[in-house]
Amino acid sequence: MCGIVGYIGPRDAVPYLLEGLSRLEYRGYDSAGIATVEDHQLNVVKRAGRLENLARELDDRPAPGHVGIGHTRWATHGPATDTNAHPHLGGDGIVAVVHNGVIENFRALKSRLQSEGYRFRSATDTEVIAHLIAACLEEQKANPTGPEAESAEGPSASRVHPEHRQLIAAVRQAIAQLQGTYGLAVLFRDHPDVIIAARLGSPLVVGVSEGEQFLASDASPLAGYTDQIVYLSDHELAVLTTDGLQVIDRDRGHVPHTVRVLDMVADDVGSTGIRITCSRKSSSSLRPCATRCAGA
Repeated sequence: MCGIVGYIGPRDAVPYLLEGLSRLEYRGYDSAGIATVEDHQLNVVKRAGRLENLARELDDRPAPGHVGIGHTRWATHGPATDTNAHPHLGGDGIVAVVHNGVIENFRALKSRLQSEGYRFRSATDTEVIAHLIAACLEEQKANPTGPEAESAEGPSASRVHPEHRQLIAAVRQAIAQLQGTYGLAVLFRDHPDVIIAARLGSPLVVGVSEGEQFLASDASPLAGYTDQIVYLSDHELAVLTTDGLQVIDRDRGHVPHTVRVLDMVADDVGSTGIRITCSRKSSSSLRPCATRCAGA
């Protein structure tokens, strides 16, 4: 089923990414990889085979940074090789993407991007997403007042850092062209202060904490790091920064999100006795829900 993890905050990202991926091993996988950002450079390390292969590679080739994403892949498009493992880079290395799901129209998108000069190195549908986001970002930079930029700003633009608006607009523009399912996490080489995630048909959960945010395919990697979690719904994007979390609906713009309390400790990982309660988060406070929330 593949697995996604992400981290942004004051800690070195790699220890959390590796631990989080290890907690997602039960999903099955045949390769693993991580990407971090430091000094305007994306550090990508990925290996076919077991997670131990990735850990050994990181011992020899460290990936410094306080923001990062990771992935365990179960091969669908292309065999289990180092090249086909996630993350994938887009453009000239300006974005890194990890992806769960299947993009049904990736061949048509790939053909178009190749005609525009984008060079593909893998056989995956995910690399199409990476190049597509890079292409949309270049378009946003060339036309910063276009319709997607205006849509990204919306009535709640003041909640988003001005430098992130183009990034959000680029991701929204890219995913609008995708047919299929996706859970995405995106890093940006020149913006080491943000992760953007998006969901359609493939679960993603954000762990909210003071000064740091966590991302995962399910709640198990978050245990022991935070007990405040937010499940993304289909057609939602999450903007993760050290200052907090913003959730953006594809059609409605910024939306309030539900913070659920994760009643789970690290020793419970792998058990079925996970309890989740919730708090409804408004723009100014947390107030308890009247009902118990089920997991996504």
